[in-house]
Amino acid sequence: MRTTEERRGPEIWLRGPVPAPEPAPGQVQVGGSHAAVAGPRRFSWLATHGGAGATTLAAVYGGHDCGRDWPGPADPPSVLLVARTHASGLESALRVLEVFRRGEAPRGLDLDAVVLVADAPGRLPRPLVQRVRIIESVIDVYRVPWVNDWRLGDLSGARPRETEALARLTAVRR
Repeated sequence: MRTTEERRGPEIWLRGPVPAPEPAPGQVQVGGSHAAVAGPRRFSWLATHGGAGATTLAAVYGGHDCGRDWPGPADPPSVLLVARTHASGLESALRVLEVFRRGEAPRGLDLDAVVLVADAPGRLPRPLVQRVRIIESVIDVYRVPWVNDWRLGDLSGARPRETEALARLTAVRR
């Protein structure tokens, strides 16, 4: 005989097959269970100065182009800073990095990386390489080479092979 401490709730017996519950939004059915589906991560491209290339990068790699404004509440909170590789562009990237370091960026933003866009074809002069190394010492840096077609407004061609890591980060397939 069972005591009240040993009692369990009522047992329910069902006849026949039991339908699987419907998956919740954002889930798919895998076998007999539900699994969350992660969509591609979206980013907000934040230009650290005018002419940085955030609009072009957002068009080629997807995401939200913030221009020089902070992402708003409806924008993706994952931020990619964009700067050109000339002296003033690298300095502006360092200034915005310092804003994040001091905790002065808007709450809820997640700084993921800095994307440096070549300001001219060819190699960087040594003083600029040294500034890039400073940025690389504190955060991931993705480099985008000079793309003459982009300068002419043609974004339809293949992405530069040097940017495959950036394409993987932004989950772009082409």
